[in-house]
Amino acid sequence: MNKFMPWGALTLLSCLFLAVFLLLPIFKVILASLQNADGALTLEGFKIFFTEGDYLQGLFNSLFLAAAVTVVTVLIGVPLAYVTVYYDFPFKSLLSILPITVVIIPELITTQSWLLVFGYNGFVTQMLLELGIRAPRFYGWTGLIFVMAITYYVHVYMASLAALRSFDVQLEEAAQSLGRSPISARIRTMVPLMAPAILSSALVVFTLVLGNFSIAIILGPSVPLLSVMTYNSFLSEVGLNPLMQSALATISIVLVGLILFVQKRFVGKSRFEMRQGRSMKALPIKGAWGVAAYVAVLALLAVTLLPLGLVLAGSITDSTGPVMHWGHFTLKHFANVADYGVEIIVNSISYAFSATVLGVVFGTTASYLIIKKKNALTEALDFMVMLPMAIFGTVLGIALSQTFNAGLIPLTGTPIIMVLALTLRRLPFSVRNASANLFNIPDSIEEAAISLGTSPMKSFRKVVAPLMAPGITSAAVLMWAMTMAELASTLLLYHPSQETLPIKIYNLIDSDLMAQASAYGVVMIVLILTPIFLVTKFTKVELFK
Repeated sequence: MNKFMPWGALTLLSCLFLAVFLLLPIFKVILASLQNADGALTLEGFKIFFTEGDYLQGLFNSLFLAAAVTVVTVLIGVPLAYVTVYYDFPFKSLLSILPITVVIIPELITTQSWLLVFGYNGFVTQMLLELGIRAPRFYGWTGLIFVMAITYYVHVYMASLAALRSFDVQLEEAAQSLGRSPISARIRTMVPLMAPAILSSALVVFTLVLGNFSIAIILGPSVPLLSVMTYNSFLSEVGLNPLMQSALATISIVLVGLILFVQKRFVGKSRFEMRQGRSMKALPIKGAWGVAAYVAVLALLAVTLLPLGLVLAGSITDSTGPVMHWGHFTLKHFANVADYGVEIIVNSISYAFSATVLGVVFGTTASYLIIKKKNALTEALDFMVMLPMAIFGTVLGIALSQTFNAGLIPLTGTPIIMVLALTLRRLPFSVRNASANLFNIPDSIEEAAISLGTSPMKSFRKVVAPLMAPGITSAAVLMWAMTMAELASTLLLYHPSQETLPIKIYNLIDSDLMAQASAYGVVMIVLILTPIFLVTKFTKVELFK
């Protein structure tokens, strides 16, 4: 019994929590996809999916979009990483902030900002109309691929950057000494090292695009996509038998599960490690190709960071309904936020704060149990905390709504289910960040404290937790930023009195009120940036190293 307490008991409680609030909802969704209105087993939902053209078209469109965006992100991210590692040029340090953009610029804001440029009332669209030129339609495939590629290429860039920085240039020199040309030697030695990182990050991008909701629902009204069709099925089946929403959700789970299986089974095993190697010295950029590469890097960096400036410009631009009066400035949109948006801001802060606290406490505990206190249940716990990575936000929202709409734990319509959705959705990021430096903490430190009479729990609080502080701080900031910007799961769960900033921004964009949406967008970005600024200013934690 002493061996079971306290870590075995904590592992059991953690597993029970996830079993009730994560596994059970997923199981109920899968079960609902196999039941008709009378509760009898049926495959009617899957039959409809595979026989009706709209659903199959949605599946095909989703796979094609994911493939197209993945290819574009690889074509952007890999060359950018190569130029960053092997060449020295002015403003190179600015590239280090690219990972931060993934956190501080929500997908919703990125989408909104480009609509301010190329949307029906965007300033480029209006400028071309004044010249008698009808701008190409940004909604649909063009906007979807462009915005998603700009949003997700950073994942490929970071993975490629890490692989290139670990490359041992002595391998290339050895290949040249055996008669290979410089180009051939570099390709033959570098490609095997980079391939696993590129493939792994490409699969991440593929999965993110498949499950994307924020960009898809705004830019793809004319393109049937699986995530949006799942949401629409949910709306059409409210109060009815949730057959199609459950079938679509189940297909989404299976689809992402297959991708993760491929990643773990094939890509995850193809890894190379370099030890005590010699990195290549960065060379100054010169020549026509060098100048072209430098200009392309700066242009890409500008395009990545442009949404921040565009949203700010839109928030102070005068408007009449959906019509933006570019060049005419006003603060009335912020006055509107002050008059009508205080409750929305309070909702966002309270939900995100609650989810951050819950996610960090649970994530820290789970990571410690999984890494330092292995037992018969920790493998199951590790699987469950990572499971939300395989679930679309819309699917999680449907699962929670179906499970806790009534019964012993009626949570639908309460703030609790909003916090629960936010916590579960981003829990994997909290666990992975909290565990970042656990492997470097020797067990002997904790054992020494226990040998001096300190209880296991107290030794964790006094000895291990302070050493985990950088990872815990990073997890807290990441949880805050991501939960503040979450839309997909909460849009299916919120009550009108529980509207959050992402939901409000989406509703305004859907009504084509871009200026008002921009004002709320600026508020959301400020709320996301504030803790990041405070943490980096007053602590020594390198959040995005």
